[in-house]
Amino acid sequence: MASGSNIGASNSSDDEAWEQSVAEHNRQLDRIIENVVIHAASLYVQPTNLAVRARRRYIERRREIGHEGVFEQYFSEDPIYPPEYFRTRFLMRKPLFERIMNKLVATDRYFQQHPDAAGRLGMSPIQKCTAAMRVLAYGTSADLHDEYLRMSAQAIRKSVNKFVEGVISNFGAEYLRKPTEEDMAALLHIGERRGFPGMMGSIDCRH
Repeated sequence: MASGSNIGASNSSDDEAWEQSVAEHNRQLDRIIENVVIHAASLYVQPTNLAVRARRRYIERRREIGHEGVFEQYFSEDPIYPPEYFRTRFLMRKPLFERIMNKLVATDRYFQQHPDAAGRLGMSPIQKCTAAMRVLAYGTSADLHDEYLRMSAQAIRKSVNKFVEGVISNFGAEYLRKPTEEDMAALLHIGERRGFPGMMGSIDCRH
């Protein structure tokens, strides 16, 4: 009997851990969607009335170095920075970032890596999604990430726009819809289990 009781307790513990993991995963994606929607309106630059624009100077940024740097720091099999650093700097867990990135790669050609006319590979999905997340997460200007990711401000702005469009089109139907009765019951259950019975939608529980 003791053995059966221990197995039941273990299964219950595993179920609770799994449920907490799913709930945390969904909350993080909810925050990303909310962040994307809030910033979406300010991402598009209004066209200027100038008839003639100065010619842009071409800069060889060696984009491969930008990819190699961020890949070795966070995405290799033995990354330089551990998972807690990833969560701090990307404001989400690595599996969630990869889920979003893989979905964008599967549904939008822009996030796929293709060779140019000279056979040289373009910027990687990791570079583009990292650029978008850095701008959205920290509210910084695009050109601040040029040296780190080896991407022009124009390329970073386009990545942000495409990222916003992709997240809304791929995840909006699920995470921007009104909550169902099942959603409400699940959220209330999670809140009650954490010591906040009846809490729904509160963002400040200090009082």
